[in-house]
Amino acid sequence: MAKNDKIIIYQLLPRLFGNKTPHCVPNGTIDQNGSGKLNDINEKALKSLKALGATHVWYTGIIEHANKTDYSGHGIKPCNPHVVKGNAGSPYAITDYYDIDPDIAVDVNRRQEEFDSLVARTHAAGMGVIIDFVPNHVAREYHSDAMPAGVSDLGDGDDSTKAFDRDNNFYYLPGQAFVPHVDMGEGTGRYEENPARATGNDCFHASPDVNDWYENVKLNYGSDYCGGTGCHFDPIPDTWCKMLDILLYWARRGVDAFRCDMAHMVPVEFWKWAIAQVKAVSPNVFFIAELYDTSIYHRYVFEGGFDYLYNKVTLYDTLFAITRGHAPASDITRCWQSLPDLDGHMLNFLENHDEVRLASPQFAGDAYKGLPALVVSAAMSRAPFMLYMGQELGEPALDAEGFSGPDGRTTIFDYWALDTLRRWNHDGAFDTRRLTAEEKALRNYYKKVLTLCRSEAALTSGDFFDLMYVNGDTLNTWHQYAFLRHTKGTLFVIATNFCDEPANASLRLPQHAFDLYGIAPVTVEAREMLTCESKTCRLASDTPFDIEMPAWGACLWKIKIPNTNYLI
Repeated sequence: MAKNDKIIIYQLLPRLFGNKTPHCVPNGTIDQNGSGKLNDINEKALKSLKALGATHVWYTGIIEHANKTDYSGHGIKPCNPHVVKGNAGSPYAITDYYDIDPDIAVDVNRRQEEFDSLVARTHAAGMGVIIDFVPNHVAREYHSDAMPAGVSDLGDGDDSTKAFDRDNNFYYLPGQAFVPHVDMGEGTGRYEENPARATGNDCFHASPDVNDWYENVKLNYGSDYCGGTGCHFDPIPDTWCKMLDILLYWARRGVDAFRCDMAHMVPVEFWKWAIAQVKAVSPNVFFIAELYDTSIYHRYVFEGGFDYLYNKVTLYDTLFAITRGHAPASDITRCWQSLPDLDGHMLNFLENHDEVRLASPQFAGDAYKGLPALVVSAAMSRAPFMLYMGQELGEPALDAEGFSGPDGRTTIFDYWALDTLRRWNHDGAFDTRRLTAEEKALRNYYKKVLTLCRSEAALTSGDFFDLMYVNGDTLNTWHQYAFLRHTKGTLFVIATNFCDEPANASLRLPQHAFDLYGIAPVTVEAREMLTCESKTCRLASDTPFDIEMPAWGACLWKIKIPNTNYLI
């Protein structure tokens, strides 16, 4: 990709994405409910994602993780079911960093080859490959049988008599057995751990409860949380070296980017050290941090070396509140003002595996009510945009899948199939013939917006100008938000409407914007890029720019500025 290209990420779980089982059973096994495979993500699927506007695919749940399916016949040790959430298990309870999850392989014994083929297909389709890097914790029964020769396993050489040691990979609770407030079984089937190890969500006692990450253990990066003092980063802790080796292993396998789970729970000093070394080997690999603490955003970008950070607690949370009628649309202004020098480093999204679905009752209740938020999230900045499998089809997540109840999310713990994806899959054709008219229209809207964001330089890499400060009386600021995007020769006037009723407005375009962009008053042709409507208008600070906004929609007016009107 060129430096100024806009990144559009499509997140999918192979286990769910390709599953065509028509009637799944809550809490069903893989034999009952099936599982999608890497091979299901065929050339037609990838071509369709590329046409939608995607530049990268985030394959979630690729790495081998804890589950309740018996693969002992393939040399994989079964997991104790008492430390597995759901039958399929969490993709974030890794059991072998160097292996592919057997659930998503057609031929379990050739699962590594099937992954390599998927990487090759994705690259051939013109898209990059993103996988998860889960650095903070591993499954309680972590053991690698696929690690390369010369690599030692996590926990090998640990001194479990010490609560903390710089070169221990885990934190221990000497003299205490692991006794969580969760059923660990009886007799020979009971899960035993003695001494107990700290649980993944920084739970440093032996009795986590069901709301803790009891299926995971926390990794030790040299920070002493066990009654000692300070951080012990020199010499380099053993965990740093082992995790760097894992990153380099996957980068050499053709992975183009890493989405780093709970990155803020790992010291920024590690990221500074590791990211620089990965990029020295693979300069084009980029790193995305799942990060929720705004006070450390700058450190993780400018010191740690992350390319992008989750834009959750600023833009996502604001759009969520606006869409549900709990906050004014004008609050969007505060989002960009709070992160003025991080604009290009934020990853915008409206859905992912952790969040409720747009179409769910817990969010908008209607996928079409997410359209103004889509335009803001995708078009207001240079930042990458991410969407989640089925979002473009209006997946409502109404199922109670088993371990995951009716919570407005798509399960990551259960064997399941999504009706919207199954119909789009259409036995591997990945066409729209089985979609409803509403689903087709929604997907087409997403395609238009994302394609515009990828093809129009003003939206990809142009400047942003907020129009709210001069339109407090021309717009209903509770429901509407407007802004400009500009690059030399092109101006976009964009307005969004978070409301059940259509709206008209006569926008003021301030003189400051004309001065900033060197535009003299001029009569121009304007084209609305979603409806293809055209009009002739005068572009000047003393002339309102008239717009019509559909209910729960947006308008994106593109204006070509003649070169002769540039003052600078």
